[in-house]
Amino acid sequence: MIGHNTLIVLLGCVALGLAAGVVGCFALLRGRALLADAIGHAALPGVVAAALLTAALGGEARALGPLLLGGALSALLGLWALRILTASGRIRADAGIAVVLSAFYALGTVGLSVAQAIPGAAQAGLPHFILGQAATLTTNDALVAAALALGAVGAVLALFQPLRALCFDEAHAASLGLPVRRLDALLLALILLVTVAGLPAVGLILVVALLIVPAAAARLVTRRLPGMVALAGGLGALAGVAGALASQRLPELPTGAAVVLAGLVFFALALLLRRPA
Repeated sequence: MIGHNTLIVLLGCVALGLAAGVVGCFALLRGRALLADAIGHAALPGVVAAALLTAALGGEARALGPLLLGGALSALLGLWALRILTASGRIRADAGIAVVLSAFYALGTVGLSVAQAIPGAAQAGLPHFILGQAATLTTNDALVAAALALGAVGAVLALFQPLRALCFDEAHAASLGLPVRRLDALLLALILLVTVAGLPAVGLILVVALLIVPAAAARLVTRRLPGMVALAGGLGALAGVAGALASQRLPELPTGAAVVLAGLVFFALALLLRRPA
């Protein structure tokens, strides 16, 4: 029998996988996969800083809310840095992403070393944010992550048609009077939201796979966007629950790795069943 806490964690991972698959479709079509990777790595210094600040103020460093808020602010700072680096055009986007990703990850790694020497912050379980570990999530943690994920799904459903126009024909979307720049910023915000929400369970290194692999698998076997989004959401949810179950049964197994392996199995099946070109 599955206990209550385990069931809540599984439901949280299902919600995260669903949201990642849905948002990942638009990230894939818009060419934002590498940005998701940069966001995940750029969040680490903020998570560490939030734990240190919370511990210094006498609060519970393990509380997920402040950690995710710190991660989101740090990720936003990373995106701002990336924009500054690439604004002149002398540094290409891929090079800028590599610089921001490595710089923020290095800073976060140094911060982890500092945090482990401070009793209050050391209890926050920060190393789990690197590879993910669903077994360490509390019921409140899972509910917070699930609420963020389902909020992202709701935003996509509400703006499905404008986002579809943006991804397939930006010039046509602009001619229709759609706020293209705002829609692009909203999509980036949704990617950030899902990425940060998935950090505790999947980890910053592999959270991008939860966004992209289910969407890529769905893209191989579907021709229409509604079917792609539905299938990617389902595959993401299945990968999330498979990874969470594996992590619960084998606590030493990082959830992120288990989720990615499950997603890659689905991707391999999609390759075998892919539609003709």
